[in-house]
Amino acid sequence: MKKLLLTLALVSALTVTGCSNNSDKPADNNTKTEQNAEKTEEKTEEKAAIKEMKGADLEAIEQDKKKKETVLVVDVRSKEEYDQGHVKWAINMPIDTFEQEVSKLDAYKDKAVITICNSGKKSQQAAEILVNNGFKDVTNAEGVKKFEYKLVKFANILPEDLVKASEDTNNVIVDVRDKKDYDAGHIKNAINIPLDEADARLSEIPTDKPVYTYCYSGNKSGQLAQKLIDRGNKDVFNSLDGTKEHDYELVK
Repeated sequence: MKKLLLTLALVSALTVTGCSNNSDKPADNNTKTEQNAEKTEEKTEEKAAIKEMKGADLEAIEQDKKKKETVLVVDVRSKEEYDQGHVKWAINMPIDTFEQEVSKLDAYKDKAVITICNSGKKSQQAAEILVNNGFKDVTNAEGVKKFEYKLVKFANILPEDLVKASEDTNNVIVDVRDKKDYDAGHIKNAINIPLDEADARLSEIPTDKPVYTYCYSGNKSGQLAQKLIDRGNKDVFNSLDGTKEHDYELVK
């Protein structure tokens, strides 16, 4: 009889323990679900909201030398469309390869980035990729087919593109800064043609080679780039970030 009672007691204890363990599991699962939901909510909150910009507002920024320094404009149309004409200070990163190349823009994560295309659809896709990659200030601008922008045909490039171009002696690198600043240090293989001498010395720049221009902040070099386009040069590239904005390795 004692053995029977002892056996019943053990069975009862195991049953209670089993029930207790089973009742704990749903609680653990609920806790994990809540924690995961909180983490997902936190990640969602971290993403910046994509703003919209009218063409007139972007055009005003593009025509203002100081304001244009505060933003990076990215044209996500094809290279062919970009070459036919784009907003003045836009670089080109086609949407087809945008996600694979977005890391090129990491240095601009804390800067305002504006995307643009023909209609606003592809640039919206690019804007979403940017916020998904941690960019905090992203705006999608009115497309070039929806607003009459003042378009240019010289290409804008990032500093690393200029450095890479300077390694190829077939390229012509033109430093548009004052001579004293050029003498103090310039990008390798660059020649010096200050902007105020450009009209008189334009013939020193070949028409049949790629030409890369740079200055202090991209403004004066952009003016020379436009002069070259007007003269008939086809491959003209202006560095958006000059020597005051990027830590180039300079030589004497």
